[in-house]
Amino acid sequence: MTAKEYLSQAHHLDQRIDAKIAQVASLNELATKCTATLTGMPRNPNRGSSTMADAVCKIIDLQGEINRDIDRLVDLKREIVEVIKSVDNTEYQILLEKRYLCFHTWEQIAVDMHYSGKWIQKLHDRALDVVADILKAKSVHDSSVEFPS
Repeated sequence: MTAKEYLSQAHHLDQRIDAKIAQVASLNELATKCTATLTGMPRNPNRGSSTMADAVCKIIDLQGEINRDIDRLVDLKREIVEVIKSVDNTEYQILLEKRYLCFHTWEQIAVDMHYSGKWIQKLHDRALDVVADILKAKSVHDSSVEFPS
């Protein structure tokens, strides 16, 4: 895993969480559309569950997944913050935080930092080199964490 892939994990997880939240919204909409059909005919008591019950079960399952993913995202961001704090150059730190923790676009970062897009890319490349060195050193000291580049 490269330094960029390591740092990008939070954004990917955040996108998965957003997709699951959209699924929950869709299931909520489906559940509210469900209506009961009343007839005078007796029903089979062994009949399968209703569409609404299925939707509610799926909603609960997805909400559990979302909560677990959010917990993982918080832990992952905490790890990434520690790595970024290990970078000695504050300019690199700001750039990395804006990109990998706040998920800002390159254009927004360039405007915020008052640099051209080209210079931001150069700074980013240099910052990634520093992060790669930190991750390599960390993997040597902490054998339980794997950070190959």
